[in-house]
Amino acid sequence: MEYVFGAAVIAGLVGVPAFVLWRVMRGRRELGTSPAERATFETLHTASLAGPPLRAGLTSEGALRASRHLRELLGSSALAITDGERLLVYDGAGEHHAPEAFEQAKATLADGRTQVLAISCDLLECPVRHAVVVPLTTDDRVVGTLAAFGPHASAGLVRAAQEVAGWVDSQLELAELHRSRTLLMEAEVRALRAQISPHFIYNSLTAIASFVRTDPERARELLLEFADFTRYSFRRHGEFTTLAEELRSVERYLVLERARFGDQLQVTLRIAPEVLPVAVPFLCLQPLVENAVRHGLESKDGVGRITIVAEDAGAECGISVEDDGLGMDPDRLRRILAGEASSSGGVGLANVDERLRQVYGDEYGLVVETAPGAGTKVNVRLPKYHPGVSAR
Repeated sequence: MEYVFGAAVIAGLVGVPAFVLWRVMRGRRELGTSPAERATFETLHTASLAGPPLRAGLTSEGALRASRHLRELLGSSALAITDGERLLVYDGAGEHHAPEAFEQAKATLADGRTQVLAISCDLLECPVRHAVVVPLTTDDRVVGTLAAFGPHASAGLVRAAQEVAGWVDSQLELAELHRSRTLLMEAEVRALRAQISPHFIYNSLTAIASFVRTDPERARELLLEFADFTRYSFRRHGEFTTLAEELRSVERYLVLERARFGDQLQVTLRIAPEVLPVAVPFLCLQPLVENAVRHGLESKDGVGRITIVAEDAGAECGISVEDDGLGMDPDRLRRILAGEASSSGGVGLANVDERLRQVYGDEYGLVVETAPGAGTKVNVRLPKYHPGVSAR
């Protein structure tokens, strides 16, 4: 049997000796011995606190949570953040100037240039006398402004405001990338549903109809399975689900297919209980099983066998879907996974492979073993825990 690898990367973790950890902790305690070291540490720590709220995009809540930390980075008396339409937050002294902040930002929103403004105020104790307004950009578009307020508009404040705004831009770009990835994954799930549903729905309803007269109770049970399967497949919420839910959907799919194939389709499942709670991308297994049925066994003479295995592998779980069907030419499979050939010979394989790579990285693409007449085995390796992946 010839092997086709989507990606194969082996990563190892090396233990850290206790004395190294001790030196790191000791180094933290001694960080304050140098003013430069202390300033660097405090700046990085403050930036790390401001970053996460901004990764949801330029929103009122994110701006509010980040504003205090951004103001600390600037060392300014007050700070204001706007989007393209309104003031999102004003933080610091001189809150009576907040109603003017959006008007002051309009010129920067229009032309993307930094402004240095004199602020008139009748209150002698108010420290807000000048404002530095800088643009916030994403993909070369001005999406908002950041304004630093203080008693003076020094060159240092202008430079600091521009640097902090540039850092904020990078956080907003990360938010935009995350949003784009989410939209792309949703589009791919919609495409997968459209690809699977017509073929499967037609065959399922035909199989159910064949039992209506001869075995009404069996027809009723199959209709309930069909309803549960379609309800899960077309649900509207969540990019991720648990492996247990995904396997339950696969079982419903196989119940409906066995109604069509009868004893000609034999299925073996070996599932380790430890991996059932693992979060996985929605609809990542059912397309692999459908591929095994539709393209591995549907045209095969005699009995067809499918084996589904999910096992504990330490920090990862290993999943495989294997059939003893017709198999596929490895070169054609390579082209399908690379998007260079029609996926009509492998329903959903390219879709699932691309989604796994987007979520976990290229080292977690599908690994497929196949050859003409030798069946197909699709291997999936998933981390049990991964940032941003949870079954909500």
